[in-house]
Amino acid sequence: MTSSAIVRPKDAASLIPFRRSNKGEIEILMGRRHVKHSFVPEYYVFPGGRVDPDDRIAIPATDAREDVTARVARSCGHDRAKARAFAMAAVRETYEETGLMLGKPGNHHSDQQPRSWQHVTDSGFDPDLQCLDYVARARTPTRSPIRFDARFFVADAGNAEGNLAGSGELEDLNWRTLKKCMELQLIDVTEFLLGEFLPDYFENPPVNETARPVPFFCFVGLKSRVIYG
Repeated sequence: MTSSAIVRPKDAASLIPFRRSNKGEIEILMGRRHVKHSFVPEYYVFPGGRVDPDDRIAIPATDAREDVTARVARSCGHDRAKARAFAMAAVRETYEETGLMLGKPGNHHSDQQPRSWQHVTDSGFDPDLQCLDYVARARTPTRSPIRFDARFFVADAGNAEGNLAGSGELEDLNWRTLKKCMELQLIDVTEFLLGEFLPDYFENPPVNETARPVPFFCFVGLKSRVIYG
């Protein structure tokens, strides 16, 4: 593939919902992408997807913490509206794919939200961005015909409303320990997050500050690299 044929990555957002089991172990919600999906079919992933234009104008119940907004904005030209759109997309996609809504009782009438958000509004809840933490960024390698520039958020599923169901886009949707997740078929960035980043994140919770470094999983040529910034 020549440099002129490199596909420009689309903005995407993913949410890593977690909970603690009766034994006190961290469990992560993941599902398997359908075999007919054009992007990473049959791989296990966190809920997530492309950022839509309306994610920028939809209204949340609460805004993200200041340190979260600042860290996301740092990754996208200090555009705070775009930073919020990533968080909104993460919550929306999680609701669509899992049936779980990280939200608070809706304060906005349907005519105040974009039409494409009607199904979210119908849940009776608006996104509670306050419970999200921004933890990572990843960009698909240039050799891929489908590319995303994704931001990853973490949230305690205890803040979620609804029952596990979703659109069916993710199969075998279930809660698994970090160890069990590592036994699944995963793409490289998911392996990094589950195997290296998240164990330390949960064992030694980071300070909620703007200057906190965020890992950026990317590729230089054919080699993957993690850059903190």
